[in-house]
Amino acid sequence: MLRHLGMLIIAQFIFSIAVKAQTVPLINSTLSGLVTDSKTKEPIPGVVIRINGTTHSAATDNEGKFRFVTGQKFPYTLTVSYIGYKTIEIIANGSPIEIKLEEAANQLDNVVVVGYGTQKRSDITGSVSSISKSALKQPLSSVDQLLKGAAAGVQVTQTSGQPGGGVSIRVRGGSSVQGGNEPLYVLDGFPLYNSSASAGTLSGTPLNPLASINPSDIETVDILKDASATAIYGSRGANGVVIITTKKGKADRSAVTYEGSYGTQSLRKKLDLLNAHDFALLRNDALYDTDPTKGRFQYLSQAQIDQLGTGTDWQAEAFERAPTQNHQLTISGGNPKTRYLISGNYFDQDGILKNTDYSRISIRANVDAQPFEKFKVSASITGSKADANVSPSGIINGLLIMPATASIYDASGAYTLRNPFENIFANPIASLKEQINKSTTNKFLGTAFGEYTIIEGLNLKVLLGADVNSVNEKNYIPSTIYEGSTIGGSAGKGTYNSYSWLNENTLSYNKAFGKHALDAVIGFTQQEFSSETTRANAQKFVTDDLTFNSLQSGATLVAPYSDATRWVLHSYLARVNYSFDNRYFLTSSIRADGSSRFGKGNKWGYFPSAAASWKISNEKFFESLQKTISELKVRASFGTTGNLEIGQYQSLATLYSLNYVFGGTTATGFAPNRIANDKLGWETTHQYDAGLDIGFFNNRIQLTLDGYYKKTKDLLLNVEIPWTTGYGTSLQNYGSVLNKGFEIGLNTRNLTGAFIWNTNLNFSVNRNEVLSIGNGAQSYISGNYIVKVGEPLGSFYGNVTDGILQTGEEVTKGKYTGSAVPKPGDRLYKDINGDGLFTTAADKAIIGNAQPDFIFGLTNNFEYKGFDLLIFVQGSYGNSILNSNMQTLELFTGQQNASATALNRWTPSNPSQTIPRAKLDPAPVFSDRFIESGSFLRLKDVSLGYTLPKKISAKAKLSNVYFYVAGQNLLTWTNYSGFDPEITSGSNVSPGTDAGIYPIARSVRAGLRLTF
Repeated sequence: MLRHLGMLIIAQFIFSIAVKAQTVPLINSTLSGLVTDSKTKEPIPGVVIRINGTTHSAATDNEGKFRFVTGQKFPYTLTVSYIGYKTIEIIANGSPIEIKLEEAANQLDNVVVVGYGTQKRSDITGSVSSISKSALKQPLSSVDQLLKGAAAGVQVTQTSGQPGGGVSIRVRGGSSVQGGNEPLYVLDGFPLYNSSASAGTLSGTPLNPLASINPSDIETVDILKDASATAIYGSRGANGVVIITTKKGKADRSAVTYEGSYGTQSLRKKLDLLNAHDFALLRNDALYDTDPTKGRFQYLSQAQIDQLGTGTDWQAEAFERAPTQNHQLTISGGNPKTRYLISGNYFDQDGILKNTDYSRISIRANVDAQPFEKFKVSASITGSKADANVSPSGIINGLLIMPATASIYDASGAYTLRNPFENIFANPIASLKEQINKSTTNKFLGTAFGEYTIIEGLNLKVLLGADVNSVNEKNYIPSTIYEGSTIGGSAGKGTYNSYSWLNENTLSYNKAFGKHALDAVIGFTQQEFSSETTRANAQKFVTDDLTFNSLQSGATLVAPYSDATRWVLHSYLARVNYSFDNRYFLTSSIRADGSSRFGKGNKWGYFPSAAASWKISNEKFFESLQKTISELKVRASFGTTGNLEIGQYQSLATLYSLNYVFGGTTATGFAPNRIANDKLGWETTHQYDAGLDIGFFNNRIQLTLDGYYKKTKDLLLNVEIPWTTGYGTSLQNYGSVLNKGFEIGLNTRNLTGAFIWNTNLNFSVNRNEVLSIGNGAQSYISGNYIVKVGEPLGSFYGNVTDGILQTGEEVTKGKYTGSAVPKPGDRLYKDINGDGLFTTAADKAIIGNAQPDFIFGLTNNFEYKGFDLLIFVQGSYGNSILNSNMQTLELFTGQQNASATALNRWTPSNPSQTIPRAKLDPAPVFSDRFIESGSFLRLKDVSLGYTLPKKISAKAKLSNVYFYVAGQNLLTWTNYSGFDPEITSGSNVSPGTDAGIYPIARSVRAGLRLTF
């Protein structure tokens, strides 16, 4: 490493001497030249060359050449700059001139987008992570999927593998129990909150609203994590802020780029279930256990069983290899006064589950102009249309429990409507192929601003934006399948329309005074949101041919539904960044938010923050260490943020409609539904952060360390109130939750030169703890979960297994089975409360938690002579998953299919200590048997690309030709027995549940990028 570093320093020294040696003064009013990459020798288009002390500038063309009239005498100094390369100053002694640029190795010099402005990374006092360029290249269906494993402190969970399905994100842990936990997204200045529930899908399988935004349009993604960075967003900053900036055109650089890819997807693994032969044996055992007097072969004889074979593999019938494709055309260019970028995208993904898919067509236009010296305008507009065929609700569970002895079709060729046993459930292949669940989402999102320079350094900016969404859903269940047979078919239509407008008015001041630098902003913002939801349903149709297009022809009309909501947010904000001598940095901000969502006595919240950093490496006493430690900065911050994601009208008394019967006549009326709470306010998060940024060996090694303490109080919880009020509970501000942890970010340039190897590692540890839940309560139970003081959110609460009851133990241990008449082969459970027997309600304990001990991501990038290779590994360790599928598949009733673990079930000849006997009517018990390790290590992304040499691509009149092949989710190492350890529910109180969720796919794709 040091040898390569020494060679680099010597090369730079020789180059600088060679430049300075050109000292012969000349007079020439024209300067021309060529700008190339110092490593590849290839020309660089779009580089800006300026003459210091003048307004003269030019930009290189597609061949890296430039020429402009200067009217200056040689020599003079040029400043040469381009994104991704080091900005240099060079003395021009004559024309033409060749300029060689080196790639910017120091990421601390990169510009980072923060709230209402930008900063150099080296000047930031808060905790901010940026997504690497390699991660942004992935052709994914939604923006939020780019964050998987890409940044320290950011945990991403896929909540559905459905194409266009949802993703849940936690930045430094979840803090809210009943409020929102998702981060705020800011796309080109417009704040968005990602809530899958907003669409209200008729199918019951929500889609991801962010999936309608094309990820290929994104230039940068910056994640604000600590309160110093997020407090400028006030009441919406408690869960972190993801700032997304889309691509812009380059001055004097016109280009047309096409990028396309095609790939296939497949199911990573099938669950191991009983085939027809083994299921028939299980059913015989279950029937025999219930009534031995009828003999063992009550279902089928041994001869019949031997003829069954494997039967129907329902998973194989439902899952298939599915194609995906992505096409993007981008036109960009401009001049020093105007820049533009227009892109069109088509993305199409078939699901690995038959009859599911997602397609999106989008167009974006970004325009930046400076018509006058002191005035500039910018507009960013995107429109998209996304169509999806969504899987029926519960289809995965149906595929697993349908016995292999059942067939898809009957003897007549019609669908077998249902399984032939006591527990009736529908034919899942018929449901999958014949049900219609369509969703269409139309989205328009646009922002535009004008910025005027009042005096040097003082700018007034006015931004206007609008976000318009329309979701249309159509559902039909025909009468020819089981779900529709008893109701004569069922049709439904639903619409969800939302509109949000934004106005931001900011005054910023940026000025340097010798060693002092000041960057300040004040502003007023206002945003308003409104939505409408309408649903209509009908049943009992004469024909299925019209599907959902003739609701009026249904003989049975289902009561329609409609709803409307509206909220308003007004805000005042201010921030000051001060630095002295590029050594000491101070940041202070405050935001005041007034929201219509809260009680009339608590509409306004105030969110201050302060941060400081010291760049020790710029001190004189540090000069002797510069060769080893090139950058050293310490940071500290404190701030307050809020969470207003509680829905609308929660502070108000509400009514609900119901029917009354008077004298045989039905009348509709209203009754009170909720008590008012005028004091309902924000969930408030106080966060402390301490950080350290270190660079070694001219920043070839960059290390970022952060530790944080994040306490959320005034939780929004439904607490018990006296029944004399007429209500049992009320939404109030009670309780608190703590998140604390540390993060490590490491970037290294391992090898430079002809062969390049760079590594990026992020590692995060978060500890979550419930501190209080109000009214003196210590816990409350929600289904299979418990929220308990002293424990983390997401704690599983159930019974603890203790082996299998063996023959002869009925008297001594039978009371620990939970059965009225215990038998050998029953599962034993621990007596938690010590009363000498087991009962499911009284003998429960915490049996696992969905919070991981740590998460990490590791990316390695390699480059050699036009080839590039990316290897991205992601992992999580220490979290538990509730395998609800296994809970169902280990009932061993013989009425539904079962896990292959049933092959080792208890029998008199096989006295298993872990797997219980078959019995027809077991009482389901939620226990630690179904809590599994969710730890995994995944080869998340691998891509290999090749860039054609310029000489070859130029022959085809192309400036760049790039080919690549890539794979996602190729290998996964895990002990989890379900479909996938990465895809679980993302709810606040009950995360980490794999309950019939659409599995994630493994994919391989190939693509190319052509630039004209």
